[in-house]
Amino acid sequence: MAARKAERNAAPASEADGEKSSKRARPTAQPGDDVGAAELGARVAENLRLRRKARSLSLDDLSRSSGVSRAALSQIETRKSNPTVGVLWKIAVGLGVPFSELIGEGQRGAQVLRRGDAQVLRSSDSRFESRPLSPAGTSPLVELYELRISSRSTHSAEAHAPGTSEIVVVLTGQLKMHVGDAVYELGAGDSIAFAADRPHAYENPAGAEGRYHNVIIYSR
Repeated sequence: MAARKAERNAAPASEADGEKSSKRARPTAQPGDDVGAAELGARVAENLRLRRKARSLSLDDLSRSSGVSRAALSQIETRKSNPTVGVLWKIAVGLGVPFSELIGEGQRGAQVLRRGDAQVLRSSDSRFESRPLSPAGTSPLVELYELRISSRSTHSAEAHAPGTSEIVVVLTGQLKMHVGDAVYELGAGDSIAFAADRPHAYENPAGAEGRYHNVIIYSR
């Protein structure tokens, strides 16, 4: 299959249709989002501060390793801003920790994650969202998410930590998975496993929202 570079946030066929499509496809708020966003911001701020200091990293050090500006990191630590899913991934890679360590609190014993309690993370344009399906702290090596991508949209992800891999299962709709320079076309029921420690992108080429399960596996 011919390889090509992923397009960022691919637009609908025409500007007029794009505005209508965007309004219809834009994800709606989930139960608990307003309260959850504040709780998530507080958890991220605390987890970021503790893990940064445990590694004796200054804000400047973390800025260099993550690619997130010092000012943005400071605002996140002081709860003055809530980061997007893309920024959180950059910070996790910069710290060298699993993504879930930034957004949750580890617990012992049986854990239940209610749908309404799961904090949905969104891209800056709100056309890509990720909802945790496993309670935070369940495993330091495996994470499970439900992804939703608006019609004719692409979400580009930078390389994760070395050794990280992903499995994506298409629940509904279509998916063009960009891994490096290769593109893989998938339909409902199809799945793909790939090395996620290099740039990759999730593209929904269809005219309706797509739903996917995403398993992230970290190396030991």
